[in-house]
Amino acid sequence: MRIGFLGLGNMGRAMANNLVHAGHELTVYNRSRRSAEALAAEGARIADHPANAANQEIVITMLADDNAVESVVFGGHGVLEGMPRDGLHISMSTISPDLSRRMSFAHRERGQHYVAAPVFGRPEAAAAAQLFILAAGAKEALAKAKPVFELLGQRTFEISERPEDANMIKLFGNFLLTCVLEGLGEVFAVARKAEINPNTVFEVLSGTLFGAPAYKNYGARMIEEKFSPAGFKMLLGLKDVRLMLEAAERLSAPMPFANIVHDRFLSAIANGYGDLDWSALALVIAQSAGLSRTASEIRFDAAD
Repeated sequence: MRIGFLGLGNMGRAMANNLVHAGHELTVYNRSRRSAEALAAEGARIADHPANAANQEIVITMLADDNAVESVVFGGHGVLEGMPRDGLHISMSTISPDLSRRMSFAHRERGQHYVAAPVFGRPEAAAAAQLFILAAGAKEALAKAKPVFELLGQRTFEISERPEDANMIKLFGNFLLTCVLEGLGEVFAVARKAEINPNTVFEVLSGTLFGAPAYKNYGARMIEEKFSPAGFKMLLGLKDVRLMLEAAERLSAPMPFANIVHDRFLSAIANGYGDLDWSALALVIAQSAGLSRTASEIRFDAAD
Protein backbone atom coordinates (compact mmCIF):
# COMPACT_ATOMS: atom_id res chain seq x y z
CA MET A 1 0.00 0.00 0.00
CA ARG A 2 0.94 3.64 -0.38
CA ILE A 3 1.13 5.04 3.14
CA GLY A 4 2.00 8.49 4.45
CA PHE A 5 3.43 8.82 7.95
CA LEU A 6 3.64 12.13 9.83
CA GLY A 7 5.50 12.41 13.12
CA LEU A 8 8.83 10.63 13.62
CA GLY A 9 9.46 10.93 17.33
CA ASN A 10 10.48 7.96 19.46
CA MET A 11 7.23 6.13 18.78
CA GLY A 12 6.55 7.23 15.21
CA ARG A 13 10.05 6.47 13.97
CA ALA A 14 9.83 2.87 15.19
CA MET A 15 6.35 2.40 13.73
CA ALA A 16 7.28 3.89 10.36
CA ASN A 17 10.37 1.70 10.26
CA ASN A 18 8.19 -1.41 10.64
CA LEU A 19 5.97 -0.28 7.76
CA VAL A 20 8.80 0.39 5.35
CA HIS A 21 10.50 -2.92 6.21
CA ALA A 22 7.20 -4.70 5.52
CA GLY A 23 7.48 -3.49 1.92
CA HIS A 24 4.95 -0.65 1.90
CA GLU A 25 5.57 2.43 -0.24
CA LEU A 26 6.10 4.91 2.57
CA THR A 27 6.19 8.70 2.38
CA VAL A 28 7.22 10.45 5.60
CA TYR A 29 7.03 13.96 6.96
CA ASN A 30 8.60 15.34 10.12
CA ARG A 31 9.20 18.89 11.29
CA SER A 32 12.84 17.99 11.88
CA ARG A 33 14.21 16.51 8.65
CA ARG A 34 16.93 14.44 10.34
CA SER A 35 14.55 11.67 11.44
CA ALA A 36 13.00 11.59 7.98
CA GLU A 37 16.42 11.21 6.37
CA ALA A 38 17.15 8.16 8.52
CA LEU A 39 14.02 6.49 7.14
CA ALA A 40 14.86 7.60 3.61
CA ALA A 41 18.00 5.51 3.91
CA GLU A 42 15.69 2.54 4.54
CA GLY A 43 13.63 3.24 1.43
CA ALA A 44 11.05 5.84 2.46
CA ARG A 45 10.37 9.01 0.47
CA ILE A 46 10.53 12.39 2.24
CA ALA A 47 7.63 14.82 1.77
CA ASP A 48 8.21 18.57 1.84
CA HIS A 49 4.90 19.30 3.57
CA PRO A 50 2.04 17.36 5.23
CA ALA A 51 -0.28 17.55 2.21
CA ASN A 52 2.28 15.76 0.06
CA ALA A 53 2.67 13.00 2.64
CA ALA A 54 -1.12 12.70 2.91
CA ASN A 55 -1.69 12.12 -0.80
CA GLN A 56 -1.74 8.35 -0.28
CA GLU A 57 -4.21 5.51 0.28
CA ILE A 58 -3.62 5.78 4.02
CA VAL A 59 -2.04 8.53 6.09
CA ILE A 60 -0.99 8.00 9.71
CA THR A 61 -0.34 10.79 12.19
CA MET A 62 1.69 10.13 15.35
CA LEU A 63 2.29 13.56 16.90
CA ALA A 64 2.90 14.98 20.36
CA ASP A 65 -0.27 16.88 21.20
CA ASP A 66 -3.45 18.60 20.03
CA ASN A 67 -1.60 21.67 18.78
CA ALA A 68 0.74 19.65 16.59
CA VAL A 69 -2.08 17.52 15.18
CA GLU A 70 -4.34 20.51 14.54
CA SER A 71 -1.56 22.35 12.73
CA VAL A 72 -0.64 19.40 10.51
CA VAL A 73 -4.24 18.42 9.73
CA PHE A 74 -6.06 21.74 9.40
CA GLY A 75 -3.17 24.07 8.49
CA GLY A 76 -2.11 25.24 5.05
CA HIS A 77 -0.76 22.37 2.93
CA GLY A 78 -2.18 20.07 5.60
CA VAL A 79 -3.55 16.55 5.71
CA LEU A 80 -7.12 17.54 4.92
CA GLU A 81 -5.98 19.41 1.84
CA GLY A 82 -3.67 16.66 0.62
CA MET A 83 -5.78 13.54 1.17
CA PRO A 84 -7.66 12.14 -1.81
CA ARG A 85 -11.37 11.43 -1.66
CA ASP A 86 -11.91 7.99 -0.05
CA GLY A 87 -8.45 8.22 1.56
CA LEU A 88 -8.07 7.04 5.16
CA HIS A 89 -6.53 9.04 8.01
CA ILE A 90 -5.45 6.96 11.01
CA SER A 91 -4.71 9.20 13.99
CA MET A 92 -2.53 7.30 16.47
CA SER A 93 -1.64 10.31 18.62
CA THR A 94 -2.82 10.79 22.20
CA ILE A 95 -5.18 13.72 21.72
CA SER A 96 -8.40 15.12 23.16
CA PRO A 97 -11.71 13.46 22.29
CA ASP A 98 -12.92 16.87 21.11
CA LEU A 99 -10.18 17.20 18.48
CA SER A 100 -10.78 13.63 17.34
CA ARG A 101 -14.47 14.43 16.91
CA ARG A 102 -13.62 17.54 14.89
CA MET A 103 -11.32 15.61 12.58
CA SER A 104 -13.93 12.91 12.05
CA PHE A 105 -16.47 15.53 10.97
CA ALA A 106 -14.00 17.39 8.74
CA HIS A 107 -12.95 14.21 6.92
CA ARG A 108 -16.55 13.12 6.45
CA GLU A 109 -17.39 16.47 4.85
CA ARG A 110 -14.61 15.88 2.28
CA GLY A 111 -15.57 12.31 1.49
CA GLN A 112 -12.55 10.98 3.41
CA HIS A 113 -12.40 8.33 6.13
CA TYR A 114 -11.05 8.67 9.68
CA VAL A 115 -10.06 6.21 12.39
CA ALA A 116 -8.76 7.07 15.84
CA ALA A 117 -6.19 4.48 16.90
CA PRO A 118 -4.12 5.58 19.92
CA VAL A 119 -1.81 2.97 21.37
CA PHE A 120 -0.56 1.56 24.64
CA GLY A 121 3.16 0.80 24.67
CA ARG A 122 6.54 2.47 24.94
CA PRO A 123 9.08 2.94 22.09
CA GLU A 124 10.61 -0.49 22.62
CA ALA A 125 7.15 -2.06 22.15
CA ALA A 126 6.64 0.02 19.01
CA ALA A 127 9.96 -1.21 17.61
CA ALA A 128 8.99 -4.82 18.33
CA ALA A 129 5.49 -4.34 16.81
CA GLN A 130 3.99 -5.22 20.18
CA LEU A 131 1.70 -2.24 20.67
CA PHE A 132 -1.88 -2.51 21.88
CA ILE A 133 -4.05 -0.50 19.50
CA LEU A 134 -7.38 1.09 20.45
CA ALA A 135 -9.29 1.58 17.19
CA ALA A 136 -12.61 3.34 16.63
CA GLY A 137 -14.38 4.46 13.48
CA ALA A 138 -16.72 3.26 10.76
CA LYS A 139 -16.57 -0.48 10.07
CA GLU A 140 -15.33 -0.09 6.50
CA ALA A 141 -12.56 2.26 7.66
CA LEU A 142 -11.51 -0.17 10.39
CA ALA A 143 -11.39 -2.97 7.82
CA LYS A 144 -9.09 -0.91 5.59
CA ALA A 145 -6.83 -0.08 8.55
CA LYS A 146 -6.61 -3.68 9.81
CA PRO A 147 -3.52 -4.73 7.78
CA VAL A 148 -1.63 -1.72 9.17
CA PHE A 149 -2.64 -2.55 12.71
CA GLU A 150 -1.51 -6.15 12.27
CA LEU A 151 1.96 -4.90 11.33
CA LEU A 152 2.26 -2.44 14.21
CA GLY A 153 0.68 -4.20 17.18
CA GLN A 154 0.13 -7.44 19.01
CA ARG A 155 -3.61 -6.82 19.51
CA THR A 156 -6.21 -4.37 18.24
CA PHE A 157 -9.29 -3.51 20.29
CA GLU A 158 -12.16 -2.33 18.09
CA ILE A 159 -13.94 0.10 20.41
CA SER A 160 -16.91 1.58 18.58
CA GLU A 161 -17.91 3.58 15.51
CA ARG A 162 -17.25 6.87 17.36
CA PRO A 163 -13.53 7.72 16.98
CA GLU A 164 -13.46 9.88 20.11
CA ASP A 165 -14.28 6.83 22.27
CA ALA A 166 -10.83 5.38 21.56
CA ASN A 167 -9.19 8.65 22.57
CA MET A 168 -11.12 8.70 25.83
CA ILE A 169 -10.09 5.15 26.72
CA LYS A 170 -6.47 6.01 25.93
CA LEU A 171 -6.70 8.87 28.45
CA PHE A 172 -8.23 6.48 31.00
CA GLY A 173 -5.23 4.19 30.63
CA ASN A 174 -2.64 6.94 30.92
CA PHE A 175 -4.43 8.42 33.93
CA LEU A 176 -4.31 5.04 35.69
CA LEU A 177 -0.59 4.80 34.90
CA THR A 178 -0.03 8.16 36.60
CA CYS A 179 -1.74 6.74 39.68
CA VAL A 180 0.67 3.79 39.56
CA LEU A 181 3.62 6.19 39.36
CA GLU A 182 2.32 8.27 42.26
CA GLY A 183 1.64 5.20 44.40
CA LEU A 184 5.03 3.62 43.77
CA GLY A 185 6.83 6.89 44.39
CA GLU A 186 5.08 7.43 47.70
CA VAL A 187 5.77 3.86 48.88
CA PHE A 188 9.47 4.05 47.98
CA ALA A 189 9.85 7.43 49.71
CA VAL A 190 8.26 6.16 52.92
CA ALA A 191 10.38 2.97 52.76
CA ARG A 192 13.55 5.05 52.52
CA LYS A 193 12.55 7.17 55.50
CA ALA A 194 11.83 3.98 57.44
CA GLU A 195 15.28 2.69 56.42
CA ILE A 196 13.78 -0.24 54.51
CA ASN A 197 15.54 -1.12 51.29
CA PRO A 198 13.25 -0.10 48.37
CA ASN A 199 14.60 -3.07 46.41
CA THR A 200 13.14 -5.38 49.03
CA VAL A 201 9.83 -3.51 48.99
CA PHE A 202 9.67 -3.75 45.22
CA GLU A 203 10.57 -7.45 45.18
CA VAL A 204 7.81 -8.29 47.67
CA LEU A 205 5.07 -6.14 46.13
CA SER A 206 5.76 -6.97 42.48
CA GLY A 207 6.11 -10.65 43.36
CA THR A 208 2.76 -10.84 45.19
CA LEU A 209 -0.09 -8.33 44.99
CA PHE A 210 1.20 -6.10 42.21
CA GLY A 211 2.66 -8.27 39.47
CA ALA A 212 1.10 -6.34 36.57
CA PRO A 213 3.51 -5.01 33.90
CA ALA A 214 2.81 -1.38 34.86
CA TYR A 215 4.06 -1.95 38.41
CA LYS A 216 6.97 -4.17 37.39
CA ASN A 217 8.23 -1.94 34.59
CA TYR A 218 7.86 1.44 36.27
CA GLY A 219 8.86 0.15 39.69
CA ALA A 220 12.11 -1.15 38.21
CA ARG A 221 12.77 2.20 36.50
CA MET A 222 12.28 4.02 39.79
CA ILE A 223 14.51 1.62 41.72
CA GLU A 224 17.24 1.86 39.08
CA GLU A 225 16.62 5.62 38.64
CA LYS A 226 16.52 5.05 34.91
CA PHE A 227 14.91 8.36 34.00
CA SER A 228 16.93 9.26 30.91
CA PRO A 229 16.61 8.85 28.01
CA ALA A 230 12.89 9.23 28.47
CA GLY A 231 10.53 6.70 26.99
CA PHE A 232 7.67 9.08 27.78
CA LYS A 233 8.55 12.58 28.92
CA MET A 234 7.17 14.23 32.03
CA LEU A 235 5.85 17.09 29.86
CA LEU A 236 3.73 14.63 27.89
CA GLY A 237 2.45 13.10 31.10
CA LEU A 238 1.24 16.50 32.25
CA LYS A 239 -0.43 17.02 28.87
CA ASP A 240 -2.35 13.75 29.17
CA VAL A 241 -3.52 14.41 32.73
CA ARG A 242 -4.70 17.84 31.63
CA LEU A 243 -6.65 16.30 28.74
CA MET A 244 -8.24 13.82 31.12
CA LEU A 245 -9.31 16.57 33.51
CA GLU A 246 -10.71 18.69 30.66
CA ALA A 247 -12.76 15.77 29.33
CA ALA A 248 -14.05 14.92 32.81
CA GLU A 249 -14.96 18.54 33.55
CA ARG A 250 -17.08 18.75 30.39
CA LEU A 251 -18.98 15.72 31.68
CA SER A 252 -19.27 17.15 35.23
CA ALA A 253 -17.37 14.11 36.53
CA PRO A 254 -14.93 14.91 39.35
CA MET A 255 -11.53 13.17 39.34
CA PRO A 256 -9.76 14.02 42.62
CA PHE A 257 -6.79 11.72 41.96
CA ALA A 258 -6.25 13.31 38.57
CA ASN A 259 -5.93 16.70 40.25
CA ILE A 260 -3.35 15.30 42.66
CA VAL A 261 -1.14 13.81 39.96
CA HIS A 262 -1.61 16.93 37.82
CA ASP A 263 -0.08 19.05 40.57
CA ARG A 264 2.68 16.49 41.13
CA PHE A 265 3.64 16.71 37.45
CA LEU A 266 3.65 20.49 37.67
CA SER A 267 6.02 20.29 40.65
CA ALA A 268 8.30 17.90 38.79
CA ILE A 269 8.48 20.19 35.77
CA ALA A 270 9.06 23.23 38.00
CA ASN A 271 12.04 21.36 39.47
CA GLY A 272 13.55 20.85 36.02
CA TYR A 273 12.43 17.27 35.35
CA GLY A 274 10.26 18.01 32.29
CA ASP A 275 12.45 16.11 29.81
CA LEU A 276 12.97 13.09 32.06
CA ASP A 277 10.85 9.95 31.87
CA TRP A 278 7.57 10.41 33.71
CA SER A 279 8.65 7.75 36.21
CA ALA A 280 10.96 10.50 37.56
CA LEU A 281 7.87 11.55 39.48
CA ALA A 282 9.59 9.51 42.19
CA LEU A 283 12.22 12.25 42.52
CA VAL A 284 9.81 15.04 43.37
CA ILE A 285 7.86 12.72 45.69
CA ALA A 286 11.09 11.94 47.54
CA GLN A 287 11.92 15.64 47.77
CA SER A 288 8.51 16.39 49.25
CA ALA A 289 9.30 13.80 51.93
CA GLY A 290 12.50 15.63 52.80
CA LEU A 291 14.80 13.19 51.03
CA SER A 292 17.46 15.32 49.39
CA ARG A 293 19.55 12.39 48.19
CA THR A 294 18.61 9.83 45.55
CA ALA A 295 18.14 6.23 46.58
CA SER A 296 21.41 5.22 44.90
CA GLU A 297 23.29 7.52 47.27
CA ILE A 298 21.90 5.74 50.34
CA ARG A 299 23.40 2.49 51.60
CA PHE A 300 20.85 -0.10 52.76
CA ASP A 301 22.37 -2.88 54.82
CA ALA A 302 20.21 -5.99 55.02
CA ALA A 303 21.79 -6.80 58.41
CA ASP A 304 20.57 -3.54 59.99
